[in-house]
Amino acid sequence: MLSINKSQFNLLEKLCNAMSVSGDEGEVRRIVLEEVKPYADEVKVDALGSVLVRKNSTAKKPLRVLLDAHMDEVGFMIVHDDKDGFYEFKTVGGIDPRHLVGKQVIVGKDHLAGVIGAKPIHLTTSEERQRSVGVDSMRIDLGPEGKAKVGDRATFAAKFKHIGPSIMSKAIDNRIGVAILIELLKNAPKNIELCLSFSVQEEIGLRGAKVAAHYFEPDLAIAIDATPARDLPDYNGEENISYNTKLGFGPAIYVANSSTIDDPRLVRFLEETAIDENIQYQFRQPGGGGTDAGAIQKSRAGIPVVSVSVPHRYTHSPISVSRVDDWKNTLNLINAAMKKMTRELVDR
Repeated sequence: MLSINKSQFNLLEKLCNAMSVSGDEGEVRRIVLEEVKPYADEVKVDALGSVLVRKNSTAKKPLRVLLDAHMDEVGFMIVHDDKDGFYEFKTVGGIDPRHLVGKQVIVGKDHLAGVIGAKPIHLTTSEERQRSVGVDSMRIDLGPEGKAKVGDRATFAAKFKHIGPSIMSKAIDNRIGVAILIELLKNAPKNIELCLSFSVQEEIGLRGAKVAAHYFEPDLAIAIDATPARDLPDYNGEENISYNTKLGFGPAIYVANSSTIDDPRLVRFLEETAIDENIQYQFRQPGGGGTDAGAIQKSRAGIPVVSVSVPHRYTHSPISVSRVDDWKNTLNLINAAMKKMTRELVDR
């Protein structure tokens, strides 16, 4: 069984603290390239900016397996300079505007410190307080010395924290998947041809993964992501029976979501592997959301796919919370599954 050690915590911290909002993933890409080059047989950056990695097999006619994790995160784009350090912005990816007012952000390649500002409560009417503040009414305030350019990306300023059984950070979605892929490459089995896609622009339409799948033409694919956990207590004090995943219950195996019906052969295979290896797991309840599997599935002549995600709370907000054990169990489930893969898996 693989473990989570200090070097992996350090890598995840570096990945999470980097800023790589969709369409400008350079900071994470540089970290990934540095990590994968010593272990890969092929490394390339495609036209969209995804990092594509191949690890050859020693078997004859091996199964070609694609693992995907997206590098990008939700955030903001500067769209206008209002002068005096104020900048109009638009959201990139799905962000609830209710999370934004008063939040610290970092802007541009130099990670300039800023804050998202809006009219203070002292100056609002009772009617205004009943309405959510729209993004068009907010500005990023960099102060009179702060200089940004139209097109610069910005994201939340929260730093990575490891507290007891939990990790907290912005961009756990999906830097935790990126960290898992890197560790799986370092422990790649010889029975399969392992292809890795560290893809771009997932948060704005699953774009990078489709191009990567077209390049690799895999026999099957697994999208490794982070999924929302709706496991808070019910607001009325009742038992929460409408959760989709729960923290501490292991990797979430998908069966269906808004973009994919996961391949039943692969779903059963992962379930059987988890049981055989005594790895805690759960099923992500169907409905809502989507992963890169949705784009990979429809690539070329069609590719069998399944998604596996690490649960986390407070998705696409200034800070998310996940469990170390869920990270570890997801890593071990995929590692064990790869070692058991044969061509019979997709031929049966």
